[in-house]
Parts: sequence; C-alpha cells; structure tokens
Amino acid sequence: MLDTNVRTETTGSDASAKQSDANAKSHNAIISYPHASQETSAALRATERFAIPKVGELVSGEVLDISKNGIVVTLGGTLTGLVRGRELDDESGQYSKLSAGEKVEATVLELENEQGMLELSFRQAGHRKAWDSLAELAKSGEIVDAKIIDANKGGLMVRVGNVEGFLPVSQLTVEHYPRVEGGDKNRILDRLRAYVNHSFRVKVITVREREEKLIVSEKAAWEREQHAQLAKYEVGSEVTGRITGVVDFGVFVEFGDGLEGLVHISELAWQRIDSPADLVKVGDQIRAKIIAVEDGKVSLSVKKLVPDPWKQAAEKYKVGDSVTGKVLKLNPYGAFVELDPEIHGLAHVSELAKSGEQDMHKLLAVGEVRKFKVLSLEPAAHRLGLGLV
Repeated sequence: MLDTNVRTETTGSDASAKQSDANAKSHNAIISYPHASQETSAALRATERFAIPKVGELVSGEVLDISKNGIVVTLGGTLTGLVRGRELDDESGQYSKLSAGEKVEATVLELENEQGMLELSFRQAGHRKAWDSLAELAKSGEIVDAKIIDANKGGLMVRVGNVEGFLPVSQLTVEHYPRVEGGDKNRILDRLRAYVNHSFRVKVITVREREEKLIVSEKAAWEREQHAQLAKYEVGSEVTGRITGVVDFGVFVEFGDGLEGLVHISELAWQRIDSPADLVKVGDQIRAKIIAVEDGKVSLSVKKLVPDPWKQAAEKYKVGDSVTGKVLKLNPYGAFVELDPEIHGLAHVSELAKSGEQDMHKLLAVGEVRKFKVLSLEPAAHRLGLGLV
C-alpha cells in the first residue's frame, strides 16, 4: 500500500526562496513515497499538485483498455487503476457497455494492487449513483417504470433500474388491487403473481440506502398523473367512461386519458340500491357528471344526469293516500317498498307491529304486492313512510 505521508525537501538557499508563497514551494518540491513501487512513485511525481486519492474516494478517469482481465482506467494521465471481477457490476447500469476513451467514475478500493495499480470499483460507485438517483426521484416525484419480478401476500417485488424494491398491496391502484371475496390470502397471492413480468408506472416514496430499502407506489403515481389530466375538467363536466371496478360502496369509472373516478352507491340512482352489482358490471359504458374533485380524487354521479323524481313526489303522493307497492327487501327495522321505479318507501317495523303480529316476515314477503297507506312524505330528504292498510 502507498504511504500517503509526503516528505518534501526544499531546494535553493537564498532568503527570498524561503519567503515565497505555498504554490511556489510546491513547484520546487521533490515528493517521495517510500512504500510505493518505482512505477507508481514515478507516476505520482510526474504531476505537480497531484491529490493522492484515498480509499473509499470517488475518482474520475478515462477507460484506457478493456480486456478479459478487467478494465484499465487512467486518472489524469498520471495514475492507472484496474476494475475487475465483481467490481465491474454497476448497479446504476451506466457502465454496462463501455469502450476505450469513455469517461468513468469509480471508487478506490486499494491504493496499490499486485500490479502496481489502484484497485477500483464500478460496483460501489454504481451503487452510490443508483441510490442517489432514487433519492432524486423521491424528491422530484417523477413517475418511472417498475418491472414486477415476484410477489408475496403483502405486495409485489419490483426492479427500478437495477435496484430491487417493494410495491405494497396498499399502494396499488384500484385497477390492480386484488379484490377477493372473503379476503382469501391464497387467492390474493394468485392475483398478485399474475402481474409478474409486467411493468407498472410508479412513484418512489421511500429511499433508505443504508438499509437498501426502496418502496414505490402505483397509487401515488396515478394520483400525480391524474392531477395534470384533471386540468381539462371541472365540476359539472359530463364524462363517458368504462366501469373498471364494482365494490360494495360504489363503482370505479375510467374516463378521459387514464383518469378514474368513483360513483358512490348513493350517486348511482335516485332509488335505494342494495348493491351496485345489481345495476352494473365491469366493462359497462356509463355516463356521469363530475360532482367533486379533491386531492386528485374525482367523485362522479350518474343520478344527477336525470331529474330528481322526488321533486314530483308531492304531486303523485299525499299523506293518507292508499297506494299499491311491491316489497323489495325486509330488514330488522322494516320493509322497503317500491311504489314506482324511482320512488321507494319504508314501512317501519313499529308500524307493521301495530297489526298485532311481531314477526314482520309473517306479514310480508319479498316480491309481494300489497296495499299500503302513506304516513309521511319528505321529498327534500327523499323519505316516504308507509303503513299496512
């Protein structure tokens, strides 16, 4: 190893030479490296003001030669270094295809190897560059491609560039989220494994080089891209889209250029709905109105594209009227009754019990058509109370 303790012998004996500045002294210096080889010492003496690299330091150079034994790099034309073996592996991918004359950066592993050259590493330098690049991506919020390489029950293993990371299930978009009835973990894993070898657009959200921890989010990337696209729309705009997901609380609709919005179950129709799946399915085309945009999330409404039928309810029904209705559903708190396709009323359990029968299932059956009496009507609240005739 080179001894980096430098000894200097000043030539010239006149007083003015002793008082010259530090730069002048360095021009007249003879530098010796007692533990270095003749070749390395000569190379170091060939340059004045040469900064001796340290182990772990990142140095810049130029590719001098490429052979099966490794890559020889010249540093400033005065020192040569060798990159070989596993140290050729560059995590940043920048030096995967090099040719003589190209500029490179490498980390110093040893100041002198058995060949009298610096021992250098692209691997360490590339690792640092790769993680520095990821840190910049996390800071800028830039959207990048992540290739799915494996899956487990918690999410997807991905590769961004040459660095492996993790995409948690919670950070998937609605389109890719593994919706499995009953939450069967094996079925969830099967859904996730189907994405292996696919690429998702993601945003880097966590970078910890020391722990080699990289976490990305498809959902965050989608929200960022959605913000830019949403500039074309405003509340009140009508859109046509395709249903991409049907869940208990509503349906997801893809519209425009990759945008997605949610139609809550309460916005699907004016009448009461037990399940969105009763009305629509994935793949259906649907028209909707944008009713809210908040933090990149779009709320849509289908029912607001048609007049509110409850505005005419007061003209069609009056308190005390006897009406005919079809029993749609029985709940512990009463029976939902369809008076017409758009107006549904509730026969509360307390009203049904007045007949003397406590078990309403003995009074009514789903699908049965019966006579009811209108007990209350609140069009603004979309409520109509019924009792048995």
